[in-house]
Amino acid sequence: MAIDPHTLEADFPEYTDTIRRLNEQDLEFKTQSDDYHRLDKQIRGLEGRGVATDDQHFTSLKIQRAHMKDRLYRRISNSHPQQH
Repeated sequence: MAIDPHTLEADFPEYTDTIRRLNEQDLEFKTQSDDYHRLDKQIRGLEGRGVATDDQHFTSLKIQRAHMKDRLYRRISNSHPQQH
């Protein structure tokens, strides 16, 4: 069973250009984005392999991913050119 990645581009397709621009021009954003994607890959790996992990640990990883995504989303949406 394939586990869908929660990449920023997949979850926020309307911001793909902004995400790419931030990754190219903002080192702090790129670092945070890379950390987010590594954590997402780790979570998907655990889900896909059915690796035994206690519920609390797995839940804490998912909560951490959600908080990271929220912070990145705020950065993305605040950097997105406004359409008039």
